[in-house]
Amino acid sequence: MWNKTLAAAGLLTAVAAALALPARAAESGGDSHGGAVPPPISWSFAGPFGTFDQQQLQRGFKVYREVCASCHGLKFLAFRNLADPGGPGFSEGQVKALAAEYKVKDGPNDQGEMFERPGRAADRFPEPFPNEQAAAVANGGKAPPDLSLMAKARTYERGFPWFIFDAFTQFAETGPNYIHAVLTGYEAAPAGFQMPDGGNYNRYFPGHVIAMPKPLNDGQVDYKGPDGKPQAPETIDQYSKDVSAFLMWAAEPKMMARKEIGFKAFIFLIVLAGLVYFVKKKVWAPLHDHPETA
Repeated sequence: MWNKTLAAAGLLTAVAAALALPARAAESGGDSHGGAVPPPISWSFAGPFGTFDQQQLQRGFKVYREVCASCHGLKFLAFRNLADPGGPGFSEGQVKALAAEYKVKDGPNDQGEMFERPGRAADRFPEPFPNEQAAAVANGGKAPPDLSLMAKARTYERGFPWFIFDAFTQFAETGPNYIHAVLTGYEAAPAGFQMPDGGNYNRYFPGHVIAMPKPLNDGQVDYKGPDGKPQAPETIDQYSKDVSAFLMWAAEPKMMARKEIGFKAFIFLIVLAGLVYFVKKKVWAPLHDHPETA
């Protein structure tokens, strides 16, 4: 019995140590992939009651359109999604005007030929390159990834005990945290670091070598409103936050609806549990009052 107790204690200690390893890596500023752990960002959409900041999504879309769209597509997003509830809040008229600025390949026509036409609200965002091979040729042999699901596809380990808290707080911001970190993580390579041709040093990118040149600079995107004053700081940090939030929405455009349904379902389950409890008491009350009849 004593040996079994010691064995169980040893197993629990080993499991706790293994779970603590990612946390220690995070504390030391690195991870198993060789990139620094992204710093946490306070997002408006975080938590079960968080919501997207409509103005931030509009600014993020502006950053995507003026900076990112030349290389990265949004193939799973349609123009009309920009007017969906819980999103950037564009009007139907704005969406139609925006879509019309794009050229979309369509066809065949009556002569059996493909043709280009102005975009419509129902169209998906057109790809920046005709195919993956062309994208690779234009970008040093590597096609830039589509950004539609990037905020859900990229993540990192938070380690023990954070993943326990994450299960209750519905923490799902590792993707935007990572995107923001990479966009702000360009810096000079440390002494002795072997940088391959065409590579750029990034503190947070796995391996620290990223093919994409630094995409953002202070003052690059105009945030001025109708009054001529900037609606937000025109800095790399703000641009990165805004486009990261927009990509989070692009990856999960129905997040607000999901949270609303989840909250209603949670309340329903609480009420149902109460009803079941009182029904159980009502049904079994006679047996408690008169146990001899059981």
